Amino acid sequence: MLTISFTPFPNLETERLLLRRVVPTDVKEIFALRSNPETMKYIPRPLLKTDEDTLEHVAMIDSKIDTNEGINWAITLKDNPKLIGIIGHYRIKPEHFRAEIGYMLLPEYHGKGIISEAVKEAIRYGFQVMKLHSIEAVIDPENQASAKVLEKNGFVKEAHFKENEYYDGRFWDSVVYSLLDT
Repeated sequence: MLTISFTPFPNLETERLLLRRVVPTDVKEIFALRSNPETMKYIPRPLLKTDEDTLEHVAMIDSKIDTNEGINWAITLKDNPKLIGIIGHYRIKPEHFRAEIGYMLLPEYHGKGIISEAVKEAIRYGFQVMKLHSIEAVIDPENQASAKVLEKNGFVKEAHFKENEYYDGRFWDSVVYSLLDT
């Protein structure tokens, strides 16, 4: 079984990006991400309604890092510390050497290759540092942009589950993509 530790917190760098720890001063940007019906369209989770909700979300992120259950990074441009998105490894299953990757980006940064660049670095960290064997992504089948990012980064569609999640009065389908460390 894997032993994972996120202490000290691992900042990551790419050509254009710095992936750093989410901090309470990111509250405005996290609120913008998670209170926007457009950015949350494919994520069956409640919209954040207040700054207090957002700070609770940041505290949950911190708690997962502190207990080595998950890790989230703030996606920032190297020349600007402002959070423009979030990426992380969730639902880590050390006994299976597997984790789920998830990400979101403020709409004004879509279409610039930022998520793909962040995903590539999170994959590298997952395989080389965390020693994962596989990484999965669970997306809404309507989310074609996310499917393209995953496929561009080598993920393969493994499954399409019909109406397997119930949220907000309706059933949602899920598509599972995965990538093996080769």
